[in-house]
Amino acid sequence: MNPGIVTDAASLELGLEPLPADQVVQGSPATGFAELGEFGGIELGVWEHTPGASTDVEADEVFIVLSGSATVSFDDPALEPIELRAGSVARLTAGMHTVWTVSETLRKVYIAG
Repeated sequence: MNPGIVTDAASLELGLEPLPADQVVQGSPATGFAELGEFGGIELGVWEHTPGASTDVEADEVFIVLSGSATVSFDDPALEPIELRAGSVARLTAGMHTVWTVSETLRKVYIAG
C-alpha cells in the first residue's frame, strides 16, 4: 500500500477459490484475499468467505468486519463462539483451531503478524 493512495476494501476484486474438501464442514464455501502490503513488518489485507462452514488454523491477527455475518467457534482452545457482523473487531492468535459458519458473505480487513 502506497502512502496517500486509497483502496476501496469493500469493492476490491478478490478472485474467490473453493476451499479444499478437508476444510469444508457445510455447503460449498469459497475464499479469496488480497494482500495490500506491509506496515512495519505486519501484513495488511482483505479477506472474504462465502456462505458455508469451514475449519481453519489461525494466524495471529486483528480484523475488522466490513460486511456480512458469521459465527466463529473455537475447537482449540475451547472458547465461547463469537458472532461477527459489519463493524465487529476481533483478535485471533496463531494456532487457534476454528470453525467459520458464514451466513452472509463475510469480508474483513486484517492485520496479521
